[in-house]
Amino acid sequence: MALEIRDIHKYFGPVRASDGVSFTIESGTLHGILGENGAGKSTLMKILSGFYEADSGEVVLDGEVLDLRSPADAIEAGIGMLHQDPLVFLPFSVLDNFVLGSPGGIHLDRSEAQSELARVSADLGFHFDPAVAAGDLTVGERQQLAITRLMWLGAKVLIFDEPTTGISATQRVQLFTTLKRLAQDGLIVLFVSHKLEEVEELCDSVTVIRQGKVVYEADMPVPSETLVAEMFGKIFVQEDHASIETGAPLLVCRDLVLDEGTTHIEALDFEIASGEVVGLAGLEGSGQRTLLRACAGLIDPTGGTLTVDGTDLTGASYRDHLHAGVHYLPAGRLEEGLVEGISIAEHLVLVSDDASFFIDWKKAEEVATKEIDEYSIKGRPDSNAETLSGGNQQRLLLAMIPDEVRLLLLEHPTRGLDVESAAYVWTRLLERRERGTSIMFASADLDELLRYSDRIVVFFGGDIFAVRDAAETDGEELGYLIGGKERV
Repeated sequence: MALEIRDIHKYFGPVRASDGVSFTIESGTLHGILGENGAGKSTLMKILSGFYEADSGEVVLDGEVLDLRSPADAIEAGIGMLHQDPLVFLPFSVLDNFVLGSPGGIHLDRSEAQSELARVSADLGFHFDPAVAAGDLTVGERQQLAITRLMWLGAKVLIFDEPTTGISATQRVQLFTTLKRLAQDGLIVLFVSHKLEEVEELCDSVTVIRQGKVVYEADMPVPSETLVAEMFGKIFVQEDHASIETGAPLLVCRDLVLDEGTTHIEALDFEIASGEVVGLAGLEGSGQRTLLRACAGLIDPTGGTLTVDGTDLTGASYRDHLHAGVHYLPAGRLEEGLVEGISIAEHLVLVSDDASFFIDWKKAEEVATKEIDEYSIKGRPDSNAETLSGGNQQRLLLAMIPDEVRLLLLEHPTRGLDVESAAYVWTRLLERRERGTSIMFASADLDELLRYSDRIVVFFGGDIFAVRDAAETDGEELGYLIGGKERV
């Protein structure tokens, strides 16, 4: 069996998302697809999985030219895709999600389906309670459920789009073990990523896509410098973060008590100096997100005080926090930060300080054109947010930050971004820091925490477990602390 991609073209207006893409993958191969954000990786994968129709070209599997007009067509042909955000219905049970898309019409033997769930998941090394709601699963467990369903539906080609985003280190190890086994069993596994170390660790071969074209193909291993040069068309050197002298305390939390879902933070004492960068580390649900949302005014404390620049904001509204110079960038760019269906220009109008009753749309387009150029956004003033790549969505969110910000709160600021986009994001953030803006960010990337933080605060079980000077610690120690242990 082989998967052949022959001269695929896909245009969105003047944008050539896929511009004559061709390559072949043999069965039993774990194949990496590399490229910067906006290179065309996701577009190509959506064509292979039936979410998009190609404008021209062919997809051939095992010698048969496929007619892919929908995801149902793709899975019937044996191609399944695991998206960065697993496609599960959160209120539905594990069993209900498992049987979605299965043949058999309106009648379903739930007992047989439960047996099949147990059989397929056990074969993959997964375990589920069929009655639990998918919303109660971690991102990694939802991912495992999606893989189980695709295998039950008969997938012979599995596409994984940035699959390590948002999962724990333990789940990453289990995922990689599963992918290697699937390839050994003769399946074709496509691993789409911007993380060089993951492709180098996992893949047998690699294809690099740049500006909608295949620019490089090779069997692994390949030197990292070669892959970076092919992804970006140049050798990219990332500069280290330099510390600067900080000022007086800006954010001050005293005996702060927070409750959000199952997360409880008790009597937290914490402060950030003006111009300081503080990274928040910890397992998902340990308290980092809850603290960020409380400091942004999205959660009311149930005890204690929270002040910013001397102003008491305890229990104040989100709007009051904005007026005090607090700005929050959530991890969910489309879900929480941007609005589907409206353009770049309309987003910038929403955050402008123009109090006029009528909108000057000519001026709005001029402002959008200026911001698109300044932040290197790959889009036009009339491009809707959901049509942008993850990196370009993040650049739009950066463009929407007001000029006068005292405290900038970020949740996973570079999640899903390639090396160059991530470095660009931090370049712009540190420019603000040099003007006295304090930055507090949560990240699961230990290298990011160590590179850009002045101090790192480690959460464990809703408490601050440790605080470390970033220049005096390392990834090994952080790993111990995140797990609730001191390094011996």
